[in-house]
Amino acid sequence: MKELKLEFSVNQLTKIVAIILFNLVSLPHLHAQDYPTVKAQKGDGIYTILRRNGLSPGEYMNEFLELNKGKIGKDNSVFVGQTYKLPIVKGEESAPAPTSTTEVKATSSSGGKSMRNSLYGDKYENFKLVDSSLKGAIFYLVSGHGGPDPGAIGHLGNSLLCEDEYAYDVTLRLSKALEERGAKVYMIIQDKKDGIRDESILKPDKDEVCYPGDAIPRNQMSRLRQRKDAVNKLYTANKGQFQRLVVIHVDSRSKGENIDVFFYHDKRSKTGSKLAWNLQQTFKEKYDYHQPNRGYHGTVSDRNLFMLKYSYPAAVFIELGNINHGRDQQRFMMENNRQALANWLCDGLVKDFNNNK
Repeated sequence: MKELKLEFSVNQLTKIVAIILFNLVSLPHLHAQDYPTVKAQKGDGIYTILRRNGLSPGEYMNEFLELNKGKIGKDNSVFVGQTYKLPIVKGEESAPAPTSTTEVKATSSSGGKSMRNSLYGDKYENFKLVDSSLKGAIFYLVSGHGGPDPGAIGHLGNSLLCEDEYAYDVTLRLSKALEERGAKVYMIIQDKKDGIRDESILKPDKDEVCYPGDAIPRNQMSRLRQRKDAVNKLYTANKGQFQRLVVIHVDSRSKGENIDVFFYHDKRSKTGSKLAWNLQQTFKEKYDYHQPNRGYHGTVSDRNLFMLKYSYPAAVFIELGNINHGRDQQRFMMENNRQALANWLCDGLVKDFNNNK
């Protein structure tokens, strides 16, 4: 076999060495990728760890298990004090935390900061900070349906009662109550024309948009993904702060079925369960005080709902009543009742915030 001789000039050798060095520096370290890590705490499970670090268990559970082979216990449990690798969020770039729609003005002469949120409409857009009981808390509020989808429809004489309109009005009132206590609030579904309304019959329209101003698609799954994505992007931008998601709907059942306010959470979320129970207990206390002989039968249970399952923050899904039952209709048709619902929900969220400090 003849010997193969390679001859290079000095310039050629210099270029070859430069190319080799460049490739060594620029090659991605595929086998030594730096994954973020977290140390498991007492009471942690994989679901809790992923949630706390802004990762959806539905999307990242399998990758977490793959990254931490040999460190997972029976039934996918984790070990206290053990360090675990976290999946890297796909397709999300770090960005400064977005601002809400509320303007904070100078302190008024009567005490309390003056604030303004144009979403509340001309009558209610200017308000004052009542206290700082929710300072440091962030809430994402999602009223059900909207845009091309009115949701459940009830009837009162010749009038239509559309779920999206009543859920939105209660959600707006809740947003204002939360902001009056120092919370930062993001209204995920917005209608810049409606504002808070005091009429019993709320005229339906289709001009609601999804934060930060996107048209709401007609397809149900596309709508849910749009809302989930909006919440998760905000959650990631505000990572490390106290954050909760509240989804508000009105149920549709037979005309003869009178129901109380129900609260649902994701079955894997202990924090979500605690949130739902704090709200339910607040409603029970309010009814026991204001209507002691009425009794309150609103329950807490888990449900496999898209927004609960795939949203990053601890979440609660609320059904305000049966839009087809006459007595339930009064619960959200009367302006005072809608305000009471918002106030009681706010009180429950204050309780949840204090219980989780």
